[in-house]
Amino acid sequence: MPEDMIITKRNRLARLCWEIVYWSLFRFSPVPFHVFRRMLLRLFGAHIAKDARVYSSCRVWAPWNLYMGSGTCLGPHVICYNVQAVELMNRSFVSQNSHLCTASHDYESAGLTLIGAPIKLYPGAWVAADCFIGMGVEIGEGAIVGARAAVFRNVEPYTVVGGNPAMVLKRRATVAGVRATQCQSATTKESRE
Repeated sequence: MPEDMIITKRNRLARLCWEIVYWSLFRFSPVPFHVFRRMLLRLFGAHIAKDARVYSSCRVWAPWNLYMGSGTCLGPHVICYNVQAVELMNRSFVSQNSHLCTASHDYESAGLTLIGAPIKLYPGAWVAADCFIGMGVEIGEGAIVGARAAVFRNVEPYTVVGGNPAMVLKRRATVAGVRATQCQSATTKESRE
């Protein structure tokens, strides 16, 4: 088992403290209190841009493994099971009820050893509602994961994927006449509407 996958007493204590803060302060904070929730996450080691949004119903397993760039969002009821790092680069979004899962168990080991790998969303990526993103997955720049998709492999930049398992549905060569290299701002506008 890799050293960073070993769950130490210190890790368990940190998660216990986080659970207390989550259930007493974070979870029941009013929806517009993004600044307050960013502050709580930062107290536990998260690296979050000043305009990132994390909704109060979002479950973050280990704030110290969370990296959120400018204009990013973890929507309502997102499960961020970040035993390993979860990184959302600028203007990337994870919509409601989605699950980011950085760990699993090695089904070939007798003890079902814990295994994991980080998840990364590149700039302008959008994970739509109720998706599952598996460990080690990278969602490319400007890519869109359609609602209810299950993603177990990397998603190429500027593609739209959907289904279980997720398959490429189409390429985003242009978005309403805008070239793919310019569509990050278009993705941001679409996801906010």
